Amino acid sequence: MSTLLPKPSLHIHQSPLNTYQSPITNAPTTFLHRLKPMKNLPSLTVSARASLNTQNGSLPSLLTDLETDEDTQTKLVTDNPSLKNSWREIHGSTDWAGMLDPIDPLLRSELIRYGEMAQACYDAFDFDPFSKYCGSCRYNRRHFFEELGMSGSGYDVTRYLYATSNLSIPNFFKKSRWEKTWSQGANWIGYVAVSDDETSARIGRRDIVISWRGTVTRLEWVADLMDFLKPVNSEGIRCPDPDVKIESGFLTLYGEKDGSCRFCKYSAREQVLAEVKRLVELYVKERGEEVSISITGHSLGSALAMVSAYDLAETGVRGECPVCVFSFSGPRVGNGRFKERFEKELGLKALRVVNVHDSVPKVPGVLVNERVHEALRKLVDRLLPWSYCHVGVELALDHKKSPFLKETSDPACFHNLEAHLHLLDGYHGKGERFVLVTGRDPALVNKACDFLKDHHLVPPYWRQDHNKGMIRNGEGRWIQPERSTLEDHPPNIHDHLQQLGLSPNKCLTSLPFGTVCL
Repeated sequence: MSTLLPKPSLHIHQSPLNTYQSPITNAPTTFLHRLKPMKNLPSLTVSARASLNTQNGSLPSLLTDLETDEDTQTKLVTDNPSLKNSWREIHGSTDWAGMLDPIDPLLRSELIRYGEMAQACYDAFDFDPFSKYCGSCRYNRRHFFEELGMSGSGYDVTRYLYATSNLSIPNFFKKSRWEKTWSQGANWIGYVAVSDDETSARIGRRDIVISWRGTVTRLEWVADLMDFLKPVNSEGIRCPDPDVKIESGFLTLYGEKDGSCRFCKYSAREQVLAEVKRLVELYVKERGEEVSISITGHSLGSALAMVSAYDLAETGVRGECPVCVFSFSGPRVGNGRFKERFEKELGLKALRVVNVHDSVPKVPGVLVNERVHEALRKLVDRLLPWSYCHVGVELALDHKKSPFLKETSDPACFHNLEAHLHLLDGYHGKGERFVLVTGRDPALVNKACDFLKDHHLVPPYWRQDHNKGMIRNGEGRWIQPERSTLEDHPPNIHDHLQQLGLSPNKCLTSLPFGTVCL
């Protein structure tokens, strides 16, 4: 079987392969899925198969190949509560009590949606060292979701986020081999987006999303960043307790800046704080709307999501807006005192989606972590800089439950974000059989890894630009196309930082909890 893959006109993360629709749309939330397919393989309805074949003229998809006409039962899932009425529970107001086992269908859908916003960072990032734009985002901010086939997302990107690449994290930062490149010292690491008016009306609030880029395959970044815990106020984050500590590598990546680079003359921290402050003032103070802040990230992006959520609360930038982190395969970030401050004192919420076979969520803190008796852990917290604790609530998935995935010893497969979204699609609860329900194409799993069973005939690492981005010019020569001017920072960022007391290159030494460099 062979399938031609034209430039997608549909969402490249999720294909509309059945009657289920995202809760942010007006369409019904009714969908069909098989309960007892032959050989335990999920299947789709004939109408879904016809819809796909009609749209792209291709041979039947992977899901269609698995369809069987015998020994099946159909379960009708209807009347999900609307997101408008239940978004607070989805956002963790009850710590997801009773929503994980069995999993709430609306929660599953929202987890996949925020996971796809994190996946968008990978799909939009230019990894190609032969591109003079390597390390940047491939697309203009104003057309970001449209270029990714996500024009129906209901969100608008308001700014891009950059970090200085002059740090010793070679497996995270990418640099071009060209001498004349878009930037010698910056990498694109994510974006801030906000729900548009129509979507906000449907989901019951204005939603600000911060999405952080992580590491797509290679896991060596773990060794690059894992060092020791540092008090958060040593890096300029205002905290009244010096015992609240975060992994030093995460703090450095979040707070470092390079005054000689136009893209990272402000740190990632300053960029996020200024933009969220602007949006909160616009939608809460000026328009009187209800606003939520949703932060998502995978791998290293998950760590940055936790740090930025904490920072938004500690500095007061969030105001009264609830903040929730939807984390995918993230490492531990801070110590036990950080966990207490994050959850109990600041009231932040975090739902961590992990694959039980993935090693990244198990580090750092292999020996001393949240599983150690609290009294012993607190003693170690004071004596050694190697005691770490996860924050929030964990949703543990197991890739061995999926009949689509093959046996492998490749840790990058266990860590892959698309694999996590596939596992969410088929997860119903502990001990329940794996059955896909949302229509996400399992072929997406092999977008950047080799995890699907070979008989599905989906090539590994299949996603790439047409002709690797090369085009023919008027003279018939193959060249790299020029891109539109890359934006750096909005003109009013300095004003917002000044209002936060974050004037560049100044230090306040009179604060009761120590020196804070601003």
